[in-house]
Amino acid sequence: MKHKPALVVLALLLFAGFGCSPTVKMATPEKPITINLNVKIQHEILVKVDKELDSVLSEDSGLF
Repeated sequence: MKHKPALVVLALLLFAGFGCSPTVKMATPEKPITINLNVKIQHEILVKVDKELDSVLSEDSGLF
């Protein structure tokens, strides 16, 4: 009889512990996932050639 209140308290603690256990649920969303990417790609290629180098690289020079 001395252990009966301790057993009741232990049983209540166990039930409370199981009630607070974390759960993991895998569910698909109702709406589709949308990813909005507003990306602007801009590039510039700048080529500066000196007149002397331009004459070396011209088609008349026979280099290529």
